[in-house]
Parts: sequence; C-alpha cells; structure tokens
Amino acid sequence: MIGDDGRIAAVGAGHAGRFQSVRRVDGTGCLLTPGLVNTHHHLYQWATRGLAQDGTLFEWLTTLYPIWAGIDAEIVSATTAAGLGWLALSGCTTSTDHHYVYPNEAGDLMAAQVEAAREVGLRFHPTRGSMDLGRSAGGLPPDEVVEKTDDALAATEEAITRYHDPAPDSLLRVAVAPCSPFSVTSRLMEEAALLARRHGVRLHTHLAETADETDFCRSQFDCTPVEYAERLGWLGDDVWLAHAVHLDDAAIASLAATGTAVAHCPSSNGRLGAGMARVRELLDAGVPVGLGVDGAASQEANQLGAELRQALYTARLRGGPTGLTAREALRLGTMGGARCLGRAADLGSIEKGKLADLALWRLDDLGHVGIDDPVAALVFGPPATLELLTVGGRTIVEYGELRTADDRDLIRRTRRAHRTLMRRAR
Repeated sequence: MIGDDGRIAAVGAGHAGRFQSVRRVDGTGCLLTPGLVNTHHHLYQWATRGLAQDGTLFEWLTTLYPIWAGIDAEIVSATTAAGLGWLALSGCTTSTDHHYVYPNEAGDLMAAQVEAAREVGLRFHPTRGSMDLGRSAGGLPPDEVVEKTDDALAATEEAITRYHDPAPDSLLRVAVAPCSPFSVTSRLMEEAALLARRHGVRLHTHLAETADETDFCRSQFDCTPVEYAERLGWLGDDVWLAHAVHLDDAAIASLAATGTAVAHCPSSNGRLGAGMARVRELLDAGVPVGLGVDGAASQEANQLGAELRQALYTARLRGGPTGLTAREALRLGTMGGARCLGRAADLGSIEKGKLADLALWRLDDLGHVGIDDPVAALVFGPPATLELLTVGGRTIVEYGELRTADDRDLIRRTRRAHRTLMRRAR
C-alpha cells in the first residue's frame, strides 16, 4: 500500500479490501519490482542515433564530436524528454545523465534538462559534466566543445547551488562529472572532486572503458586508469564510475576497499566492441554495481528493462552459466543502481517506508506464458509490458502507455532536433 507521502505504507500478502478510500490495482499475472535505476546516460545523443556504426570508441567520438558541437537548449530539451520517456516505458523510475558537451552560445542546457525531466516525472540525477582538454592540448575532443577549466568549475558549482535537492524524497540531485581521462586535465579532476565534497554531492566519470584508454593513461601518466583516479582523489563511496571494463585484480581490490561503485553498460560496451566488464569478480569483491543504458548513440535501444538480460548474457559469456543469475541481474538494475547514486536508504527495494517507485510488469502474455518463475520470465524473456509504473506513488506509465507526456509530441520534437543538428553539421 502507498501512503499519501509517496512512500510504501505496508507490504504483505492478501487484498487491500479493508481500505475503502484507496485505488486498487489488480496485479494478477504480473510481477511487482522496484522501479529500475539507470546509472549512466547521455540523453543529448538521442538526436544522433545510428551513426558511426562500426567504429571503436575513439573513432566513434571523433566522428560525433563535430556534430554534437551544434547542440543547443532546444535540442537538449527534446532529447532529454524523449530519452526519459522511453526509459519510463522500460521500467525506469530514476535516471542519471552525464552531460559534458557545452558549446558556446548553446543556452542554458542544465535548465533545459531539468524542465524536461519534470515534464516526464522521473527522479533525475543530472551530472554537470565538463571537458577542458581539447585536441590542441593532446586531448581527443575538438577545441570548440571544451571549456576553460575555471569556467567549467564555476558552472558546476552554480548547477549544484541552483538545482541540487538533498532531501530523502528528492526528485532532483546533481552530481559532478568531468568526462574522462582523455578529455579532462588533471587539475579539473582534482578540483572537481574537492568541489563535490565541499557541497556533499557525488562524483561520476568514465573510466577504464577501452584498451585505448588504458594505453593513454600508461603513456601520459605512467599508471592504469584506476591508479590515476586514486592519485587524483577519485576513489571513494561517493564515486561511481561508468564502464570499468578493463580492470586488473589490483583495480578491483582498490574499488572494493574504497567503496567505489560501477555503472555497468553491457549493451554499449558490446555495440562499440569495448569488451566485457568483470561483473562477477566485482560483485564477489563487494563492489556496488548498477546498470546503465549509456548514450543513445552507442546503445540505440536504450531500454533499461532489456539491459537486465544483456547484463546476464554478458556475464555468462565471460564466466559461463553461473556468471550471473536472473535475480542478481534484477538486483543490478534496482538496489545496485540505488547504491551507485547514494539512495539505497530510499530506493531499490520494496519495503515499508521506502519511496513508492514501483514497476508492475505483465507476464501472462504470449511472450512470457509458461515461464513459471516470474523473475526468470522478466530477465530471460522478451521486454515485458508495464501494467503500471509509479514514482512516489504518481502514475507515470499505465497499460504500456506514457501518461505524463504526449509521445507524439516527443517524436515531433526529437525529429526536429535530429534534423536541425544534422543540418548544422553539414
């Protein structure tokens, strides 16, 4: 039962028949889970899906950076709303976003994201990303999409002051997220960590995604990516790292010892041929691991529910059929994600007192009939239709349809954003 405060008031078997003033939902043939938590995304990329189809990460980035240089607040608003609406339809109730491209004259991109998230109604954890190491200084991104270090730090602090809500039932929390070792200076990384901890917010970055990145760190810093992060103060229980594919045993031990979390993005890693993260070893070491769909241009499906199966398959490709169980995969998408975002006290499980962020999946349809174990049906079976999705008790999806936004309008806005961006790139 959900209380008026948007939290779970009671959990138990049986019917709510004695409560006369409540709305009753018939869950016959369904599975109720916590809402899924998406721990890594780049929503602006929704306007550039399907490009650079056969490139490595570095090749993909160098193809797309010049196109992304044309984004503005209108494009970011459209892509954020579309991406979050699509995530909601796949069972997601909380999503982060890692936005790090801030071209000159682009407008207020953070404000555009925040307003779009309010429209859709998901819990939103936008990160104020940044890049200050352009191509002329030895970095990967073109100079026109990087910021000056001091400007990036000032804008990050402004985003925290303006938007971060630390309340337990918050719908909006901001994190600090310089992009990656090959697009950010050491100074920005160090000062961003100090800034985040001064304000009590979390830290996020890409790390150890590809073998190329490992080579870059060894050539530039004479260490591995995790050793570099540790040197800069970027390990701790307030940090979650995207990808973490290329880790040796020492790196896994360092993450475990410091409580550093990992956002596992198996479909994106597969799409770019980056490799398979050592999820079994991370979990066995006690590292918090959540799931991320990653950017829409490197994982065009962007369905978090389907990522449960992809995570299980990837783990089993690495370690055989015991590499990950269906229930472990579901935990990655729920409590694992809540731990990454520092919200395990309020999200990630169905317990009295926790926020009523819930997903009710229909499993008695043709695609799932005959699978007696409902968790196996959800994880191994095809993407399930949502009977109901709630955030704090508010209905976001019902009977497989988005209730908070008009999907036809989202389609029109996204099509316009795509066409505008591609025209500017020409």
